[in-house]
Amino acid sequence: MQLGSLDDRLPLVQQAKLKDKVVLVRFDHNVVKKGVITDPFRIDRTLGTLFYIVAQGGRPIMMTHVGRPKDKKTGAISTGPESAVEPIVAYLESKLHSRIAVPGFPAGDGGIAAIDTSINHHIRHLRNGEIDGIYLPNTRWFAGEEAGGEVREEFALQLAGLADIYVNDAFGSWQPHASTFDVTRYLPSYAGWLLQDEMRHLEMVLNPDRPFVAVVAGAKYDTKIGPLSAIYDQVDHLILGGVIYNTYLCAKYGVKIAGVAEEDIAAARELVEADAEAGKIVELPLLVESEVLGREEGKHHTVAVADLKQGQEMGYVLDIDPASFDDPAVAEVLGSAATIFVNAVMGFTPHFTDGSRALDTTIDANRDAAKLYGGGDTLQEFKDLCPGLYLSVLDNAQYYFFTGGGSVLKAIEQRSPYGLEPVAALIDNARRNNHNGAPEE
Repeated sequence: MQLGSLDDRLPLVQQAKLKDKVVLVRFDHNVVKKGVITDPFRIDRTLGTLFYIVAQGGRPIMMTHVGRPKDKKTGAISTGPESAVEPIVAYLESKLHSRIAVPGFPAGDGGIAAIDTSINHHIRHLRNGEIDGIYLPNTRWFAGEEAGGEVREEFALQLAGLADIYVNDAFGSWQPHASTFDVTRYLPSYAGWLLQDEMRHLEMVLNPDRPFVAVVAGAKYDTKIGPLSAIYDQVDHLILGGVIYNTYLCAKYGVKIAGVAEEDIAAARELVEADAEAGKIVELPLLVESEVLGREEGKHHTVAVADLKQGQEMGYVLDIDPASFDDPAVAEVLGSAATIFVNAVMGFTPHFTDGSRALDTTIDANRDAAKLYGGGDTLQEFKDLCPGLYLSVLDNAQYYFFTGGGSVLKAIEQRSPYGLEPVAALIDNARRNNHNGAPEE
């Protein structure tokens, strides 16, 4: 697997002079659900950046978002333990044998209004070496993180006032919020080691060795139209799964599958028309149809795509039959690929998982291909269904697991990782301050 290169305009953390500097670091440690860490993978992937900052004499102030604590209807922000950073801090302290302070700020229905001066004693302790780091409360607890106008501007200024340097290592957080975007207007700003690594591997998806095969699935067709169209233009072969595949089948064969919306079928006809000429889509030939939205004995069976009839009404299609991956056409495409990108869960989890397991083991049989997996559900499914395989390939240079599936799809849709707004903000910062390519003085 040969890594892609980085644009010279991107300022890198290794170009910054960190000794005795307070460094504000934005991570994507969004791994807490109901107060418990579900999987520390995204935390572990940022330890290199954290270690580098400390080794260079920097003093880290860390931050991340956790979940979606803001009620979209009322605007109220819940600041309870279910979306707190304390489990992350406990994990880091245990992993690194360090002392990390979590400052507390008054919060109301609108969240935390401001970073008040009570944080100053923590910063003094940090500079004096009495603690090893500070971890701010969930960034989405602050009223200014996702707001607009003066509230947002004030929060960005408050964040900048805490530190000397800003480092973005939050590849999975592509939205331009105050802590990922606005703060770059006020501090010398750099890309962390994880962000750099993710972008190098993303170049391998955008400029792949060929044949290039993508496997894409999703729960809703309309949310994937943009990236799906972009992926289709780039691939040699495309394999679909989940509701996206169901929608495609409805549009192509004129069948009705339970749970597939008519407007999505209409949107999918454009893909069907394009593929009638290009022939890039490799159909998985065997489906698992169910009478109910779940797994009940005797209520699901295998259906062949070749047997579908115009006007046929079907129940829920909840998985791909594993035998589909033994089909000569499917096996040949996956077995001969030079690059395979996977952002897909084949079945309706947690009830139907056989299709995803068969997909992952079939891909693994191709020992020569670069295999790049999107984050989120794709990675979690791989780890849950094939734990032995996952552990065996963690250090395999042919595999790469992205920490942010949404960021990957957004970059694919834009056909460049440098169009992600937090990344573009780093480049703009370097241009304004002329500090890329040389250590910051």
